[in-house]
Amino acid sequence: MTERRTAIVTGSSSGIGLGIAEALARTGMNVMLNGIERPEEIENHRARLESYGVTARYSPADMTVPAEIHGLVEQAADAFGAVDIVVNNAGIQHVAPIDEFPDDKWNAIIAINLSAAFHMTKAVLPGMKSRGWGRIINMASAHGLVASPYKAAYVAAKHGVVGLTKSVALEVAELGITVNAICPGYVQTPLVQDQIADTAKARGISEDAVVRDVLLAAQPTKSFVTTDQLAGLALFLCSDVAASITGTALPVDGGWVAQ
Repeated sequence: MTERRTAIVTGSSSGIGLGIAEALARTGMNVMLNGIERPEEIENHRARLESYGVTARYSPADMTVPAEIHGLVEQAADAFGAVDIVVNNAGIQHVAPIDEFPDDKWNAIIAINLSAAFHMTKAVLPGMKSRGWGRIINMASAHGLVASPYKAAYVAAKHGVVGLTKSVALEVAELGITVNAICPGYVQTPLVQDQIADTAKARGISEDAVVRDVLLAAQPTKSFVTTDQLAGLALFLCSDVAASITGTALPVDGGWVAQ
């Protein structure tokens, strides 16, 4: 990058989002953090990002509320002058057979994992169009390309994210804006740790068996994807050399979807 850019990373108070936010800051980008961790943890993250010589702000915007998503974009634009990059990363999970799947869990997963990306994209595109440059990265999942049992809402949402990515990419293809989806396999984040316990309960097996026989069984490398690997791909997609990569769903999954 030859000039300082500004990025919004949703769900960036831990896990994948925090890893990407820190990588962006390390390369000289201002960052708007978003998430639900304790205030002291948020402040620690913000201070660490600013140690790279950039400005980092934080918004507690609720990704289930469109008005708050639009407010987050306005806050970032006011603070930094523009929003150049968006990483739609916020996500939640629930594991249960579909006939036992709580309606409120379905609604929340669709809202946070899919609808939030729609509302964020809608809010940032006018500014990106006016400047003739933008990068939108949607954090999908290997489950945006293939399915697993007991994850109806998550699989539906992530397939939707891949479709949204393709559609928006075609709309803005001539405007200097790229839109791509990253599709991670299993990453050892707090979200996955919770999922291990839920899957163990749903399948009636131990948590060790979930890791060995369910999660990593799907990944031929037999190892978790790392946040650094995902952050590296996100940085590449933000670069000018990635200007011709758009509308793609890029697996980072240890070979999972190659099977």
